[in-house]
Amino acid sequence: MGEQARETGPVDPGLLRQVSDMAGLLRANRCGPRILWLIAALVAVISATAYAQILLNAWNQPFYDALTQKDVGAFLRQLRVFAELAGLLLVLNVVQLWLDQTLKLTLRRGLFGALLAAWMTPGRALRLARAGAVGENPDQRMQADVDALADLTGALGIGLFQASLLLVSFIGVLWRQSSVVDIPVAGQTWSIPGFMVWCALFYAAAASWLSWRVGRPLMAMNAERLQREAAFRFELVRINESRDAIALQHGEAAESARIEATFGRLVEIIHAAIRATARLTWVTAGYGWFTIVAPIVAASPFYFSGDMTIGELMLVVGAFNQVQGSLRWFVSNYAVIANWRATLLRVTSFHRALAGLDAEAGSGPRIERHETGSGIEIAGLRVATPYVCVRLDPDRVVVAPGERVLLQGASGSGKTILFRALAGLWDRGGGRIVMPAARSVVYLPTHSYVPPGLLAEAVCYPHPCGRYARAETEAALQAVGLGVFIPRLGTSDRWDRLLSESEKQCLAFARVLLQRPDWLVMDDAVGQLDPDARIRVVKLLKGRLGHMGLLGIGNGSEPDGLYTRRVRIVTDPGEADLCRSGDGRRGPAKPEAV
Repeated sequence: MGEQARETGPVDPGLLRQVSDMAGLLRANRCGPRILWLIAALVAVISATAYAQILLNAWNQPFYDALTQKDVGAFLRQLRVFAELAGLLLVLNVVQLWLDQTLKLTLRRGLFGALLAAWMTPGRALRLARAGAVGENPDQRMQADVDALADLTGALGIGLFQASLLLVSFIGVLWRQSSVVDIPVAGQTWSIPGFMVWCALFYAAAASWLSWRVGRPLMAMNAERLQREAAFRFELVRINESRDAIALQHGEAAESARIEATFGRLVEIIHAAIRATARLTWVTAGYGWFTIVAPIVAASPFYFSGDMTIGELMLVVGAFNQVQGSLRWFVSNYAVIANWRATLLRVTSFHRALAGLDAEAGSGPRIERHETGSGIEIAGLRVATPYVCVRLDPDRVVVAPGERVLLQGASGSGKTILFRALAGLWDRGGGRIVMPAARSVVYLPTHSYVPPGLLAEAVCYPHPCGRYARAETEAALQAVGLGVFIPRLGTSDRWDRLLSESEKQCLAFARVLLQRPDWLVMDDAVGQLDPDARIRVVKLLKGRLGHMGLLGIGNGSEPDGLYTRRVRIVTDPGEADLCRSGDGRRGPAKPEAV
């Protein structure tokens, strides 16, 4: 999986493009004004904090001079000044923390809201699943990646601004306190004003360059680690969802081996990242330890020459530490920046993939789809997959309102992919499909979807349960043979696990009873029912639901009298190139259930 991730992973379009994409996501969710207000408040608080730190640094000189001169009165006055400055800084720190956390939460809400809206655009989630590596594990990208991106963006942005402000503030202090150094070179004397400033700049620049050289591989490693973490998490969720089937087939050993292999690939990249981080730590930690004595060593000639008091020395050391600490921001945060870049790339590439699905949908040979207020017409239809092309015989099929037609095919003839094309979930191929307005059609797949939550919500899905009277809901359940569940309508549970496949399908027909559509399109939905349930549902379809037009897809074993006409489904392997020509950029699509 690791090799595949490297081959098919997202291409880095550049930092500016990624940041622009992230800003576009925040604008799309209309949280930009709130973010700007929070940033403005943070700028004000950080600026006040920087000014207070300048005053605190200047306090060093009179305080240490008072200690040197053993002046108790001055010593006590400086302690009072320190208490006032420390109290002010404490208040500013608490306010900054609140603004910082609020900004991160607002960023997360904005990014998640924009991605959710793009992902839940009708049909996109299904098309994304066929988009290759970028479409894998969208839950990871929308939960963990968005959370990490919001947190890292807030932390790095605030840290960078704070470091820049302190640099501008203290570099002037350090320049004023640095004497001019005269250095004799080849018989000439060179005067260097602001000697300590140049020392701090050189010291930080050397460490930043070395950190970049040593830590550069971390960015690619972090992107790969996130990809493998998502794959590992997916395997765990998959096994938990399939635990019954695994236990019945005694597949625990095989699944354990699969999990261990996936986890082994994750451990491999984590080990590589640990080694790279250890190499980077040689630079960052060594730099940090030497920083303790670096300003004193640089200022020692002035102090030992008698031009500087101990108070002035501590003032210069404090200013030097603030300047090089600001310049060291890149060194200290390189690993975090690498992680931020990797996370930013994953989130923005995911959004670009979502946005690109619409443009891609119009490329290559596609099935024309139209809506009308009357019946169904299918003309010249060719539903293309990488392996076969599905069509109907005869080539033109018209279904009038109230009429009932079965599209009949053997197992493996492409029935499910044909159902998806009729429902508008698959458009690769050719020909034309004219369907009634979407609000008048209900589509029933082979396996019914049952959402978690209240049973009443599952019966009324996708509408809110308040749309139908309690008596209507109970009557619908009673009609399909699920009356035993009526007392549990107000119970919240994982009904997709508690109900059998036949009961789930009965629940779907209960929804049809509530919604009363003009048309019902089914993919072998009746075939999933047990014998007693099938008798009840067929009776409903012929009786209370007899007004509906019905377009079914099945293998021909449907009960007599349910359909008045049958149309044959034909597969033609020779026309499968329709799909490849429409999707050549990505290569063959994932195999579809047929």
